[in-house]
Amino acid sequence: MNSPAADAMESPDVAQAERLQSAMAKVRKQVANAIVGQDKTVEQLLIAILAGGHCLLEGVPGLAKTLMVRSLAQAMELQFQRIQFTPDLMPADITGTDIIQQANDGQRHLVFEKGPVFTQILLADEINRTPPKTQAALLEAMQEHSVTVGGKHYQLQEPFFVLATQNPIEQEGTYPLPEAQRDRFLFQTIVDYPTRDQEAAIIDLTTGSKSSSITPVVNGEDIIAFQKLVRLVPLPESVKQLVLNIVRSLRPNDSDAPKWVPGLVQWGPGPRASQQLVMASKARALLSGRYHVTTEDLVALAPPVLRHRIVPTFSAQAEGITSDAIIAKLLEQLVRR
Repeated sequence: MNSPAADAMESPDVAQAERLQSAMAKVRKQVANAIVGQDKTVEQLLIAILAGGHCLLEGVPGLAKTLMVRSLAQAMELQFQRIQFTPDLMPADITGTDIIQQANDGQRHLVFEKGPVFTQILLADEINRTPPKTQAALLEAMQEHSVTVGGKHYQLQEPFFVLATQNPIEQEGTYPLPEAQRDRFLFQTIVDYPTRDQEAAIIDLTTGSKSSSITPVVNGEDIIAFQKLVRLVPLPESVKQLVLNIVRSLRPNDSDAPKWVPGLVQWGPGPRASQQLVMASKARALLSGRYHVTTEDLVALAPPVLRHRIVPTFSAQAEGITSDAIIAKLLEQLVRR
């Protein structure tokens, strides 16, 4: 498992990296007790957590997205809260609010009652079913891991993650996520249907008398330590330049953009995309038993990092050209030529 790049890390760090790999393998095994298949989705959730990012899960109903997130929280021994986003949900229903309480001395005081955002893994279920005003209540929490209510600042407990779900096919009663909110998600992960064999296994698992159980194998302190370790993974200069080439090429007005990009992309990703593609690639490298980032990591993670940060032009949408198709075309040109 050693490589020249591994020498750039001190031996205690290499030992910690091996501990990370072992711990995440145990987490996967525990999640597999409740979830059949979905290996790619679970891997991206783990990468997002190790990179300190949030994840937007997109898939049709019934694919066990909620169970997957809950199982992950249990395996990591993290506090878990779920919010069902609805059109009448208010910002205070997420962050909490000041309430009047009467003390023993008869005096009335404002007391802050914490909302469900005060947790470690927050599942924002069907996040696109609530208006932008309520969606915006999560912006500060996602970016700064804090909440401001009534002029007072409250810090959230670390580690903190927002894992949100949205339904791609049901449009009635939904609100598009603002670009600023989408940009705060490290990944937009597509949750696919199970294979035939996996669906058969799901039937066996969920319709019999046996019940699945999840045993915690890591805790919040472990996750924080792993996140710090991810930042120590070396980034070769050639790979950093490739990150810049990929992200900047998707900006239609940038000099690095190929000639075909302005016709397909109305708005491209900002600098946060470069940062998060690097962080996610570092996490993936460690999970894969490597101690440096490679082009393989960028190619694997460019779609989930970039697909929600691209706004295709009207003509591209009319022709059925998706963000994924644009990213694939660019990678073919920059990487696989």
